Amino acid sequence: MEFSRIFMFNCCALLFCTALAYGQATSPPAPVAMSPTPAPAPAPAPAYVNLTSLLSVAGPFHTFLNYLESTKVIGTFQNQANNTDQGITIFVPKDSAFKGLKKPSLANLSDDQLKSLVLFHALPKFYSLADFSELSTKGPISTLAGGQYTLNITDDSGTVHLDSGWSKTKVTSAVLSTDPVAIYQVDKVLLPEAIFGTDIPPTPAPAPAPESSPAAAADSPSAESKGSDSSPESSPSTSSSQRILNLSIWNQLVLAVLAAGIVLFF
Repeated sequence: MEFSRIFMFNCCALLFCTALAYGQATSPPAPVAMSPTPAPAPAPAPAYVNLTSLLSVAGPFHTFLNYLESTKVIGTFQNQANNTDQGITIFVPKDSAFKGLKKPSLANLSDDQLKSLVLFHALPKFYSLADFSELSTKGPISTLAGGQYTLNITDDSGTVHLDSGWSKTKVTSAVLSTDPVAIYQVDKVLLPEAIFGTDIPPTPAPAPAPESSPAAAADSPSAESKGSDSSPESSPSTSSSQRILNLSIWNQLVLAVLAAGIVLFF
């Protein structure tokens, strides 16, 4: 009897252990916790480009910068450079380019024409030097002056040539070429055909000198001096006439005395 109980207890224990082992072998593994993938950091905003500070220390570009400020085009350039996705490309003439500009003179332009000329030196998009090779195949390129103010650009073995239709120049160096702003130095001022291909208002002639009236001329010291100078000339002629008159009277008296003497003698 005792042996039966022990045998039954061992069989139950064996079945329980077998079931437990089978359950552990067939149960799915616990899911592994996944860490969240971090989102990519946003690209840093491009640094603000201060064109006034940049042009004041490079070049020298003082003359072009003065025109930018006097026409208030500097604000248009700054907005295009820092507040648009397209960026800006600027062709800046050195001071010596303006000194060599003798005819026609920019002083003859109206305010609107001068503003258009300054805007004509910029493209409303960023272009690196490598972009000009493809750009040269697209024909006239629009400038910030808009409308008929276009540029013809050609790339000759890496040298960029600009043709305004009235003047030609080339890029001599890159001052800045970092998206969104490109500034290139050119050796001549770009003169748009839309302005210089037409009649430019001539420089106003100086006002004529005021003419003095005859009455004022008569009262002037010069007139008095002329009158005083003429009086000595008239006095000698008067004295000569007086002498001739006196001489004729004496001659008549002498002749009368001689005649009277001859009568008395006979």
